[in-house]
Order: sequence, then structure tokens, then C-alpha cells
Amino acid sequence: MKTNAVRILDNLGISYQLLAYEVDPEDLAAERTALKVGLPPEQVFKTLVVRGNSAGVSLAVIPSDYQLDLKRLAKLTGDRKIEPVPLKEIQLLTGYIRGGVTALACKRDYPVYVEEVIEVFDRIAVSAGVRGLLVQLSPADYLRSVQGRLGAISVEKF
Repeated sequence: MKTNAVRILDNLGISYQLLAYEVDPEDLAAERTALKVGLPPEQVFKTLVVRGNSAGVSLAVIPSDYQLDLKRLAKLTGDRKIEPVPLKEIQLLTGYIRGGVTALACKRDYPVYVEEVIEVFDRIAVSAGVRGLLVQLSPADYLRSVQGRLGAISVEKF
């Protein structure tokens, strides 16, 4: 299946692998998605949409088993305060629905902030822009394709 996200990777000449999984609309947790494709949760990254008081909308990309630290992200973006964007606004802002949000081929080129732990892995997986499909690629290629900025923006869930 060719999504706009995959087309971006093709245009950039980036090597990737597609990973399909069964979607349960009642359980879109990224951690469960990782189990469905046979990857550790820390290797599957989720994309969250946030809004800062001065920088506006941006995307935060963190491991599926981590929790976004809004204060750390605000420090990185230069905002005093950052809040998650309400679910009802996600599709309007990104062009994607919950469970399919990706920084690749987003409706606009929002700033992308990525948890620095991404560099630990040889390969990571992110949404391919639709529910039921992940794209697996190297962290360096992902960062290059989304012009991601690294930072310590999340903490492990306990």
C-alpha cells in the first residue's frame, strides 16, 4: 500500500519496510501495535500533536511506551506552555486520524521534535499515515525525512 508518507520516502530514496497489522478501533495504543508487529514497544514511535503558546502547533515523536514531558518539550520549543491538541482538531491540522498520525507528509510542515533515545536503535517504526500500517526505517533516515530535532522530551511510563 502506497501512502503519502511512503511516497515521501520513495522520493527521498530512503530504504524502508512496511509492517501491516490488524486494527482494533477500540484499542489504538501504540504499545499494542508494537506487539502486533513483533517489535519492542520502545522501537515503535508515536506522533503526538501539541500546541505551544508562542510556537504554535508542532509534532512530538516518542517511543510508544514513553509519556510526553510537556515541560521538557516547552523548553526545547521556546514556549512557556505546551498542551496536547484536542482529538477533534487532529485531522484538520494534520490530515490524519488518531492511530495514523505521522510527521511524514503531514498537511503542513510543522516543527518535529523527536525523543533522543531514537538514536539507540538501528531501525524504528512509525505510522505510515493510516491505521494498520507502519513504516520501519533507520532513525537517521527518519530524522532527515521529517527534519526532526532531537531532545529529551519524554519519560518512561511506570
